[in-house]
Order: sequence, then C-alpha cells, then structure tokens
Amino acid sequence: MLVAIAFAVAAGLGGFFIGRATKSTKTVAAAATTPASTTVDPHVAAGAHDFVNFACAQCHGLDGKGHVSNFVPALKAFSTLTAAQLSDIINHGRGESANPTHPYMPVWGQVISSTQVNDLVAYIHAGLPKVPTATPVDVPSGQGAAVEGQALYTLYGCVNCHGPNGLGGVPNPQSPDKTIPPLSGADFFKQFNTDAKIIDVIKSGSVIGKAPIVSMPHWGGIIPADRLNALVAYIKTLKTG
Repeated sequence: MLVAIAFAVAAGLGGFFIGRATKSTKTVAAAATTPASTTVDPHVAAGAHDFVNFACAQCHGLDGKGHVSNFVPALKAFSTLTAAQLSDIINHGRGESANPTHPYMPVWGQVISSTQVNDLVAYIHAGLPKVPTATPVDVPSGQGAAVEGQALYTLYGCVNCHGPNGLGGVPNPQSPDKTIPPLSGADFFKQFNTDAKIIDVIKSGSVIGKAPIVSMPHWGGIIPADRLNALVAYIKTLKTG
C-alpha cells in the first residue's frame, strides 16, 4: 500500500512539473539564453555569427561538426592550427582546381575583412561553442519555391558575393571584370537562359584562378536538388534588364 501511494504521489508531482514546464517554455528559454549571451567573448561571438552568415556552417556543419560532405572536414581538429595557418586557409582557400568534382574551400580574402577573419579564428580556437542567436536563417515551406529560394540565397551565403537581390558589385580585383558578377540583368539571363544552366553553374562552381581571385564555390553534393530548384525560382524573379 505504501509503495502504491508513493508511486501515485511521484506521478502527480511529475505531471505537475511537466505541466508547469510546458506552460512556461518561452520564459525558461529566455532565462537560459540571456545570461549566456552576456558571458561570451565578443570575438568568439562575432566569429560564430560570421560562421553562420558566410555559410561556413552549410559546408562544415553547425558548430563545425561536419557530416555534410565527405570532402568537407569537421573543424574541431583545426583548433590546434595557429592563427596564421587558419587565416591563410580562410583567405586563400584550399583544394581549388580548374574542373572541380567535389566541394572545396573557396577563397574569401576579397570578401571577408581581416577583423572578421580574426573573429572566425577566435571562434575556431574556442572550440566552436554554441552562441545564442548565431543560428542559420529559417527557410520557409509552403509559401512557394521563390520564397524558399530567397531564404536559401542568404543561408548559403550567395548574398555575400552576388549582393542583395543579385545586383552584384562585390570587388574581385584580379578577375577579368574586376567584380563578382551579378545574378540579374540582361547579360546574366542571356548566358544562363535555362534552369539547367543556372543549376549546373551552382553545382560545378567556376574556378577562374588562385587567390586572391574569388571563385564560385562548387556546391554539388552540398545543396540538395529541391533547394537548387528553389534557388533558381528566386533568381528568376530578379531584374532581367
């Protein structure tokens, strides 16, 4: 009898606390994250946000844990590299070739500032910890492919090189036209006049030289087919002239 009563009391208390936790989820989450956000080293926090904003997470995995592609390593082991070694990899890339068949580390030196590189290095040296609010953009569903593609344009870092709304303008001094090309305008849509051509260049990339030239990364094996189609749907909404 005493055992039965004890179980009944335990079950009642468990139900009470589970109910309380369910009703106050938002309050508890806010209380848990607010103090943490004030204790993170500013350089580590900035690096975590850069890691997300420049789509490092889309290749190396959230928190640098990998498991996205067999050709893209997790970053935990790289925390032992010196700041100079890590900066060189970020600025100059690794594994580029004239005809890439798998993902490689792109050249970021003309896109990311030295301050951002230093913050990324601080984040990697800290062990790539979770940082509140340093999370990838949400990708909506059920609102049409173009809406999904617009979010993916930010998620995969396309905006960092091709500019807001695909307008371009990001410098690429060593390239023939001195800039990273836009994804809009008459010239673009004349060259890439079918969905298949746009998808092909996203998947294969376009390596035009070594650092400091910024080259189009090879996204094959990273971006799933349905997301490639959504990206094309968004790109086709951009200005054609």
